[in-house]
Amino acid sequence: MKFIINSLLFSKQIQSLSGVITNSNTVPIINCFHFHLDEGLLTIRATDLETTLVAKIEVESGRVEGITDIAIPSKLLLDIVKNLEDVPLTFSVDDNTFAISITSGEGKYRLAGKDPETFPSMPEARETTSITMPGSILANAIGKTAFAASTDEMRQQMSGIYCEIGPEFLTFVATDAHKLVRYRCKDVHSEETVSFILPRKPVVMLRNILSSIKEETEVVLEYNKINAFFSFENFYIACRLVDGRYPNYDAAIPKENPNKLTIDRNSFLNTLRRVGLFANQASNQVRLSISPRELVVSAEDLEFSNDANEKLPCQYEGEPMEIGFNAKFLMEMVSNVDTEQILIELSHPSRAGIMFPVYEDEERSEDILMLVMPVMLAN
Repeated sequence: MKFIINSLLFSKQIQSLSGVITNSNTVPIINCFHFHLDEGLLTIRATDLETTLVAKIEVESGRVEGITDIAIPSKLLLDIVKNLEDVPLTFSVDDNTFAISITSGEGKYRLAGKDPETFPSMPEARETTSITMPGSILANAIGKTAFAASTDEMRQQMSGIYCEIGPEFLTFVATDAHKLVRYRCKDVHSEETVSFILPRKPVVMLRNILSSIKEETEVVLEYNKINAFFSFENFYIACRLVDGRYPNYDAAIPKENPNKLTIDRNSFLNTLRRVGLFANQASNQVRLSISPRELVVSAEDLEFSNDANEKLPCQYEGEPMEIGFNAKFLMEMVSNVDTEQILIELSHPSRAGIMFPVYEDEERSEDILMLVMPVMLAN
């Protein structure tokens, strides 16, 4: 096997794939990239046994004489190419020993490849249902929800992102029981309602790849009871769905919220960043004291005799209220809103607060709901 490929394009593609490879792999072969060369097209595959990422790259010239596949140690290959200039790379693979020679300008590197026979095979897309959607919508759905997913590996269902596609809209939901985000888009729908839980790791990698390519890219999503498959441009991602039933998130959303606070997003976020520095490190609690024209954000840490408060102008409809929230959770949510103003709906200091972006265009095809649980205030 021998081929020549552009170093910058090659480096970009393998860096996109490298996120799936973990340092704790117990199967040595999956610390490698799998290369397959066929008719001037190089297919590169990486996997952690649960998720498989594939990228295809056209080579400048290629010749297959003997083997067409090789497994190459990923870390060493990444370290070699990431520091190269924009030069052609020439790969030559020994059919018998799997030794790899890489030439770039005046540089020459030799490394030991591995027999590709033991590299895990691709999951097969059998008996799948497919749906096509704009990549920009998928990337936005992931970006608006993934941060709210649980990082607790003991709660597998909540560590994923719930996806529901029905006749009216596409819904993505993520929660860790302290915060929850629901994203809906009317531009994506299907005749029958289906739902499944996507693992967080592959969909975040999917979003990162989508963010670096053309906005009008179409993504084909195929799914069955076991796996989900995403294909677009020169990429293909297969991931095993999370087993189990997702929590009834709708029951956690308060339906009657008569108290409505509208405030400038940037001002509120910057205030939380400053005042949050003075919160107790264990609880991260900030106090919101809300009246018709003014919001006071305050925090204190009695152990170190630290406290801070700031006043912000606001619009408020409802009874004056004091409510506590985790500053970190609030900042995460406000940071993931892209409108100038936000609306926070409240019912009682002991019940969850609901946050919405305030859009000037009321005919938007998407809507976002963010929920954050309160922290009980000390007297």
